[in-house]
Amino acid sequence: MRGDVQIRRANPADFGALGQVLHDAVREAATAYSEAQRAAWSPAPREGADWTARLGSQRVWMAAAEGSPLGFLTLTQEGEVDLAFIRAEAQGRGLFRQLYTALEAEAALRGHNRLWTHASLHAKSPFEAMGFAVVAPETVSLGGETFQRFHMEKFLNG
Repeated sequence: MRGDVQIRRANPADFGALGQVLHDAVREAATAYSEAQRAAWSPAPREGADWTARLGSQRVWMAAAEGSPLGFLTLTQEGEVDLAFIRAEAQGRGLFRQLYTALEAEAALRGHNRLWTHASLHAKSPFEAMGFAVVAPETVSLGGETFQRFHMEKFLNG
């Protein structure tokens, strides 16, 4: 599969499929979150005007094989890595690293000297592997469930 994977910028025609990627990553991947937490986080695949507006306001990179999206990362204008999701069956194959490398290269070209994210328990290690450090642990509530996550940042060499 690795040889067949393409990393590219996503466009609005991809956004519905990326909503499904997020849902699959949250609901199907191995994680420390409970089933109730996963159901609160993603009760259904993301779609519609709000989802399109959210992705449309960011730079979105996606990994795809044979036309099927496997994962994506997004970057806000301010330098936040907002969304980072890889389908359960595609995790552990280096896709996060490939996507992040493309994202960071463009962030540096755009003059960002710092990137940050709010990483889930599952995403903390991949972000650390890319050089991010924990600024502070966080607790957030969503859909009646409480989640642990981490505010993380990375300074880029400029």
